[in-house]
Amino acid sequence: YSVRCIYGELTIPTITTTSISSITTNSSTTGGYVSRDGGTPILLRGVCWSTTSTPTTANSKTADGTGPGSFTSSITGLEAGTTYYVRAYATNSMGTAYGNEISFTTMTSISFSIPTLTTSSISNISPTSATSGGSISSDGGAPITTKGVCWSTATNPTTANSKTSDGAGSGSFTSTINGLTAGTIYYVRSYAINSVGTGYGSQETFTSSLILSLPTVTTTAASTITTTSATLGGNVTADGNATVTERGVVYATTQNPTTLNTKVAIGSGTGTFTSNITGLSAGTTYYVRAYAINSQGTAYGNELNYTTSSTVVGSITDVDGNVYNTVTIGTQVWMASNLKTTKYNDGTAIPLVTDNTVWANLVTPGYCWYNNDAITNKNSYGGLYNWYTLNTGKLCPIGWHVPTDVEWTTLTNLFGGLTIAGAKLKEVGTIHWDGNTDATNESGFTAVGGGDRGGEDGIFRYIRGYGYWWSSTEFDANNAWLRALYYYQSTVNRSNHLKQDGYSIRCLYD
Repeated sequence: YSVRCIYGELTIPTITTTSISSITTNSSTTGGYVSRDGGTPILLRGVCWSTTSTPTTANSKTADGTGPGSFTSSITGLEAGTTYYVRAYATNSMGTAYGNEISFTTMTSISFSIPTLTTSSISNISPTSATSGGSISSDGGAPITTKGVCWSTATNPTTANSKTSDGAGSGSFTSTINGLTAGTIYYVRSYAINSVGTGYGSQETFTSSLILSLPTVTTTAASTITTTSATLGGNVTADGNATVTERGVVYATTQNPTTLNTKVAIGSGTGTFTSNITGLSAGTTYYVRAYAINSQGTAYGNELNYTTSSTVVGSITDVDGNVYNTVTIGTQVWMASNLKTTKYNDGTAIPLVTDNTVWANLVTPGYCWYNNDAITNKNSYGGLYNWYTLNTGKLCPIGWHVPTDVEWTTLTNLFGGLTIAGAKLKEVGTIHWDGNTDATNESGFTAVGGGDRGGEDGIFRYIRGYGYWWSSTEFDANNAWLRALYYYQSTVNRSNHLKQDGYSIRCLYD
């Protein structure tokens, strides 16, 4: 058999009233919710209101569609400062149902306030400008006459500080901030002005970009120069406000080398740097510049030049077993370091004299180490010998001799004479000299500041400041010729001193 179901008893709808919102002097918003239609379609729904309790559809009302569910109703045409009673209603074929009653009072008058707004985050930051702006969420009930952003290097800037003017009205706006100082912290707030006053947005902060430029780099004088190598480097003193991604040296046998010539990269960043450069040609003048690269390009340091040593022709060993490199300079072959023997070439011991008074009174051979400290000074500076020691003719290794005054002149003339040859004879750097910025050692002679010992008082003086070398040529019965170099200048001094003085010795090949 078939079964047919029937709906229960038909009734009026079931409805509730929504709470009141958006109350003004003459309007508000409410609504209702039809939870049951009573078994028959909802023909009409809305809200009704009155200044007396229990309003019905016979009073003022809205018509907000049909059917069950939620709906929103706008109540208009109200009187300011008046209390109203509201009920939602829903009508079906069985009649009209009312929701719960809610009351509210309209505002007595419009209340104005300063605008409400937020500040946009900062973008497009450069050394002199940036972009910001704001969004006005409420005009405070009165028209916005001016809006923009204001900024300062102090917190909470106002329109008394720097500002933009970006039109009128509500909504979002964009502002361009100009006239900034590079690398400076700024504080920014949006603002909006109505008839009540000025409202400010949240505070944003940013730092203007630094002005970018090429790095600043200087070239370091070459040091440890040999026939085929030299130590080169530089100092990046400023990065130009952009990371130095590469630094190093460039060199060539012509002036103004660039990275298109021979380039040696030596790390990145700022500060000093050095590297031992190999594969050079003997007796060759090279021009060198340090370089540094950042996003703005390549910067070069000052140009310097140096000359690699002439060909080393081997070495010579003295009777003590000390080994000396030798260097060919023009037609001469020189020891490339100071003599440090304690014996003549026949094996006889040279008297070691440590007492100052004894030293000053010697008229016979004697030697010493500077400050009587062989451990510190022997290998670096060699020995100090009085002239009587070399006059024996047995001080240098067999086949070598102490140079004459004329032979010293031959050497200095090869490098421009007494006024400039010193720079070309001195070891580069400050390991064995104080100061010494002029040295190039292009000769390969590698002179060091071994100081001296006075023939009148036996006092040690001038280590790292002066270097003195005997010649074998007498000036008179009490004095002999020598050559001297100084840390602070490029000259060579030719003079004669007491034979009791203690000076360095360089031997020359016979």
